[in-house]
Amino acid sequence: MTSQRTGAAQTEAAQTAAAQTAAGQAEAGPAEADRALLPTASPARTRAAVRELLRPHRGLAWAGFGLMVLATSVGLLTQPLLGHIVDVVTERRSPDALTLPVLALAGVAVVQGVTTALGMSLVSRLGETVLARLRELFVERALSLPLGRLEKAGSGDLNARVTRDVSRVADAVRGALPELARSALSIVLTLGALALLDWRFLLAALVALPVQAHTARWYVRNAVPLYAKERIATGAQQQQLLDTIGGARTVRAYRLQAGHTRRVTDRSRASVELTMRGVQLVLRFYSRLHIAEYAGLSAVLVTGFLLVRSGSASVGTATAAALYFHSLFGPVNTALVLLDDAQSATAGLARLVGVVDEPAPVSAERADDRSTAAGAPSVTLTAVSHAYVPGRPVLHGVDLEIRPKERVALVGTTGAGKTTLAKLVAGLHRPESGRIDIGGVEPDESGRLVGLVTQEVHVFAGPLADDLRLARPRADDEELREALATVGALGWAEALPEGLETVVGDGGHRLTADRAQQLALARLLLADPPVVVLDEATAEAGSSGARQLDEAAEQALRGRTALVVAHRLSQAATADRVVVLGDGRVVESGTHDELLTADGAYATLWHAWSGSRSPAPDGP
Repeated sequence: MTSQRTGAAQTEAAQTAAAQTAAGQAEAGPAEADRALLPTASPARTRAAVRELLRPHRGLAWAGFGLMVLATSVGLLTQPLLGHIVDVVTERRSPDALTLPVLALAGVAVVQGVTTALGMSLVSRLGETVLARLRELFVERALSLPLGRLEKAGSGDLNARVTRDVSRVADAVRGALPELARSALSIVLTLGALALLDWRFLLAALVALPVQAHTARWYVRNAVPLYAKERIATGAQQQQLLDTIGGARTVRAYRLQAGHTRRVTDRSRASVELTMRGVQLVLRFYSRLHIAEYAGLSAVLVTGFLLVRSGSASVGTATAAALYFHSLFGPVNTALVLLDDAQSATAGLARLVGVVDEPAPVSAERADDRSTAAGAPSVTLTAVSHAYVPGRPVLHGVDLEIRPKERVALVGTTGAGKTTLAKLVAGLHRPESGRIDIGGVEPDESGRLVGLVTQEVHVFAGPLADDLRLARPRADDEELREALATVGALGWAEALPEGLETVVGDGGHRLTADRAQQLALARLLLADPPVVVLDEATAEAGSSGARQLDEAAEQALRGRTALVVAHRLSQAATADRVVVLGDGRVVESGTHDELLTADGAYATLWHAWSGSRSPAPDGP
């Protein structure tokens, strides 16, 4: 059922973009200025979310951290051992005195390598586990967001978050997080080792700290807003591409290619300019780090020279101190350079957490139990009004009642508000004013009360049986075959190369439009909602499968309360009642015969439709 709603949302978004393009509204200014982007979490909330994700895996985190500390501590024995070797050489001791420190160096290398590998493995596992959970939460919440909220934000914003932001966070988890943890430990423990050699070496090494700290603060202060702007610019660029491609027919019909090409170019240029600003920021960042390295190493070497000359330290000790500081170049630079990845990932993480924190829709589970227990419920609309754009209402005070198990056909000219009314009943939108009751409760997007099938049907990639089980996960093969048989699809389904196990969708067996619609109707039967909304779900007029689709819909609607948006008036003729919409208002209601006799709006539509379908008279 979710696939059908997603298709409906994409269709309406494309139609809205095309209509705006045709009206020339897109010329007014940047697209992002008119969109209410999805929220971005604050830094404090982002940190809290990370702690919540890490809490169930504290054992793994401590194990990884402990191994990393052990590996770094063992590695710090290298410099004193090298300093001891220097003392042995300068004091001209026996060559045998070199055997023990050389063997110790080999042992240090082996132990450090093994513990580092184990520690990095645990840290990586922790990161991937937390990232997988974050992905699950993001997808779960993104699928439950109100359709109106997504349409206001634009599909480009959500698309940028689910692709680029997730990718940035994943790259940071796989690369930056383990390296940053190891670098931080190396810095802290190395400074401690310098202090053990001589506290004056530590003071000399800290000469570089003010430059590094100032560089880090300067970078963070400039990078955070820059990367945030870059994410917004990327979302705007993708939104413009989606709008242009989605409304391509309208763009070509109104000869607006040049304007849309210019807007795509402008948004692409804005994204590139922000990216280049980021590159320049990183280059300036590196140059400042080199100054800090030079100043610190010079201070340590001068201190070592003075201590050796005064007899306060040996040449080996001074050598170990210089090697310690030199070994800081790698972890310090890595940690500071990883600020680039960290800031980029943090910006992406904040955008993901912002979606995860969106309020979940109120569950209608109890209401569903009441409604299904009582059978097919009634649907009542009281003074329902709705507008996608403030001040431009689509529906005006609609009052409508659909009795239990009654099938109502909704007809009207293009733009009358039929699809909007259908989406309100299905719970995809909430009316701006008025109320919709289904068996005494309001509809929601959970799909428990109302099943929606539109013309835009998505066939998921995978076995056909799995596609059907999306509606009822525990359905057995016999139930699947029964649903297919009911909608007249069992014959072609079993004739597929591997029957119900045939892979369909992208990369698999392609289903024709009418077969995809039969599949959607079969899913509807398996979901078994008490109320059904069909919006152009059998609009295969002129195709060989049109009659079969009508028959399939007839079976799917049996025993249910149904609202059918009838784009072909033959569907209205067989309905229990016909409701005519005009300019967002109910203008007529009655049976097919009653409305024809009344000779009003429906009769005009019927005569125009049936006349256009009459065969041309024979020539003389």
